[in-house]
Amino acid sequence: MSFFSPEGALYRFISRFWDMVKLSVLWLVFSIPIITIGPSTIAVFSVTMKMVDESEGYVAHQFVKAFRANLRNGIPLGCLFIMCMEVVNFDFQMFQRNEENPMMPLIFGIIALFVFMMGFVYAFPLSARYENTLFRTIKNSADIATRYFVRTLSLFFILFVEVVLIFFNWTTIFIGALIGPACICLTISGYAVPFFREIEKEEGAVTYKQTEKEDDSQ
Repeated sequence: MSFFSPEGALYRFISRFWDMVKLSVLWLVFSIPIITIGPSTIAVFSVTMKMVDESEGYVAHQFVKAFRANLRNGIPLGCLFIMCMEVVNFDFQMFQRNEENPMMPLIFGIIALFVFMMGFVYAFPLSARYENTLFRTIKNSADIATRYFVRTLSLFFILFVEVVLIFFNWTTIFIGALIGPACICLTISGYAVPFFREIEKEEGAVTYKQTEKEDDSQ
């Protein structure tokens, strides 16, 4: 098999890289109103989780379809996520401005960031895969993060490294703008999909969204 053939490693790498660029650009464009960052993020996860299973099709088509399907449940989730991140940002801003006792805002900010990450790290992939209420989605994310605590900590570390690499210099920021959002979602999906599969095998486990069943049957 030729290295440059459609089945070759170079072709697969370029194809996957281009898919990541398309996903990241779509996420940025569809998140411009800010309020739509939730459904946009869910749409990216709907594609990246299929990438983990190597069952993705036309990336742009799948993204737009998932975005439309998740507008109603994605907007509240996205707004809540933004509010929580603003709380963390406020604590870190207080840390920078408080000269008398700067450690307390820093400690509160770190604790808040950890708690919010536990609640949201699997929330968007859960929304992409299952039908549920906002509260139950957040709770399920926290339960999964607690159940697979050590592996989730390793995920947090990888995400931290990815963010540091993205903001390392102006060149990496440019590259990060092209592929960063999709790479972060793909990393989380690589952890989430095996967790979901394990849970789905348990008695009384939840099932896929109807749209997922329809996609799989096509």
